[in-house]
Order: sequence, then C-alpha cells, then structure tokens
Amino acid sequence: MREAVIVEAVRTPVGKRNGALAGVHPGDLSAHVLNALVARTGIDPAAVEDVVWGCVSQVGDQSGNIGRYALLAAGWPESVPATTVNRACGSSQQALDFAAQAVLSGQYEMVVAGGVETMSRVPLGAARTGGVPYAPSVLARYDNFSFNQGVSAEKIAQKWGFSRARLDAFASLSHELAAAAQDSGAFDAQLAPVGADGSKTPALRTDEGVRRGTSPQTLAALKPVFQEDGVIHAGNASQISDGAAALLVTTPQKARELGLIPLVRYRAGAVAGADPVLMLTGPIPATEKVLRKAGLTLDDIGVYEVNEAFASVPLAWLAETGADPARMNPLGGAIALGHPLGASGAVLMTRMIHHMRAREIRYGLQTMCEGGGTANATVVELVD
Repeated sequence: MREAVIVEAVRTPVGKRNGALAGVHPGDLSAHVLNALVARTGIDPAAVEDVVWGCVSQVGDQSGNIGRYALLAAGWPESVPATTVNRACGSSQQALDFAAQAVLSGQYEMVVAGGVETMSRVPLGAARTGGVPYAPSVLARYDNFSFNQGVSAEKIAQKWGFSRARLDAFASLSHELAAAAQDSGAFDAQLAPVGADGSKTPALRTDEGVRRGTSPQTLAALKPVFQEDGVIHAGNASQISDGAAALLVTTPQKARELGLIPLVRYRAGAVAGADPVLMLTGPIPATEKVLRKAGLTLDDIGVYEVNEAFASVPLAWLAETGADPARMNPLGGAIALGHPLGASGAVLMTRMIHHMRAREIRYGLQTMCEGGGTANATVVELVD
C-alpha cells in the first residue's frame, strides 16, 4: 500500500500581537519557512509538485492566494503551483491532509503543506468587513445565535461544569510547560529564527507569548470578556499571534532517492462536524473518527496535541475521551505559545513531530477545533 511520510517540519517562532513579527509581510514570513525547508532538506524547489497553504483571513496582506505569492517571494521557480485553503483554525492541518491524500493517491510524489497568519496586520474578523457570512436561514435555524467562539467557549464551560479556577489552573499550566520546554531546548531544532544580520526585522529566536510566573492568582485580576458573570477571559484563551510553518510530504521511496530520512508516517486523517452553537466540541467526534480509521485506541497514542483555543476546549475533550492528561499538550499550547490561525495546524504538527522524535513516541494525535463546528484530527506514526 502506498504511504505518505513527512521528512521535515519547520516553523517560525510565534510572535505576539504587535510584536517582533508585526512588521513582516505574511508572504515574506511564509517564504522564510519555505526556504528553511529547502535549506534543511537540500531539495530542488522545482521538484515540488504543489504547495498547499493554510490561511484564514484572506484579505489585505493575505489576499490573492497567499500560498502562490509566498513561493514567489521565496524565489522558487515560477513553475511551482500553490493553493490557499481555509478551514478556519484547522486550515494548515487541512493543508497537510490534502497534501498527504495527494501523495497517497499517487497523483503527487512531493508536496509542501503549511500555513501563515499575521494577525497583527490582518486582524481577526477582517474578512467579514461589510458583510455577514451567515445566511438568514442559518440564523433562523439556530435561533439567531451570534456564532461567537468566545460565547461557545462559555457554553462549553457551563455544560461540563468547569469553574473559572479550573480554567485558570489549566491556563497557568500551559505557560509553565511552555517555559520549561523553552528552557530545555525542546523547540530549538524545529525553529527557523526570523531576522538575521542585516535584516530590518527585529530578531525573534523563540516564541514570544510565554508569560513566566503566570498563576491562577495573577489571572484572577482579568475580567470575563464574553459575559459579565462568565469564566472566559484573555488569560485562559489563545493568544492573537503571528507565525508560519511548513512540512515536506513525500513517499518513502522518493525520500530514499533524495537521501532524506522520514520523521513520521501519515497514518490517518479525519474531519468531523458538530453542534455549531457549542462550535468547539468537534475534536471529540473527530478523535473517535480518526482512531477508527487508523485502527488504534486512545491508549495507543503517546502524545495528544489538542489546540487550546480556550481552556474549556481541551478540558471538555479530556472529560469526554478519558485520555491521560499528562499526554496532552506536554510542551504547553496556544494559551502560552499563541494561535496564528492559518499556521496553527502546521505549528502544532511540527511541535508534535519533534517531540515524538525526541521521546521516541510511536503515535501522535493532533486535533483542532474550528469555527462553524468542525474539527480536524490527524494521527502520525514515528518512522524508525
């Protein structure tokens, strides 16, 4: 049976809003990781059959098929095509799924998947300016719900009975784990620092959003954002961020021909829909679906990356799946490390793959909640 493998995964450090990456055009930020991929693998970019790039807010600096202009910015041959996909927060995870599916089908031998989002330059919701994306019939079907993810995160906390103290403890742990990962050098091999000598861009060598010393006590001063008596606030939600990441997908045979060593094998991918009012619970059915496709159980998985859009999301996932909390987001998550929407799927996969290699973990599962009530889930297997 034909296989798809990931032979390299690289990301920028994630910048905080209006931080070190705010002055970098998303095309140039994307080009940075594309060229880092070439530098690490030695491939000829002309041999890449397609670039599948995730991006959520495809307006302004991110409009006009940013994937195509990213590879042109990288100086890649004009013969290389690209497309830009949007599955909300799961955009670059979907890009990886599309790339792997193309290789598995035999249509392609080598594809780059990844994504970008510079939320400092293209704010969240910018694509909705002057319009309403929900048809009147959709609003009528769901009792004129606002389709606001923060409100949905509040509803999840209410449904599963998560107190503010529980959410804030989880958020604090995310920062603690991320800081420990930085200190141990766990991210070093996966990062392509931005801003070299002679660059006008401030150098960014590590993820910028980690707040050391965060505790439930420091978070207690923050006011709820989405309802007056609510439990969701800026400190237990993902950070608005800038970043990019890229992965090279090919066959084991092509990797061998090029002298490349596969990192992981793409085992299975799945997408699921769920209640669009709760909206962020999709990872629960998506996990069940991808495990069934992979022929595995949750106990087989050594690490889970469950995107921390809001603290209530991974906590609900844990409650419903019964997964081991110690295996989930062991290096911190989006609450501490940031959530550059269109890049996040590729960022999480990059982080997970390198963690699997470092700890010799056989199976990893990544899942991402998404606007509109969908979710991606992907299982990869370590290649010996």
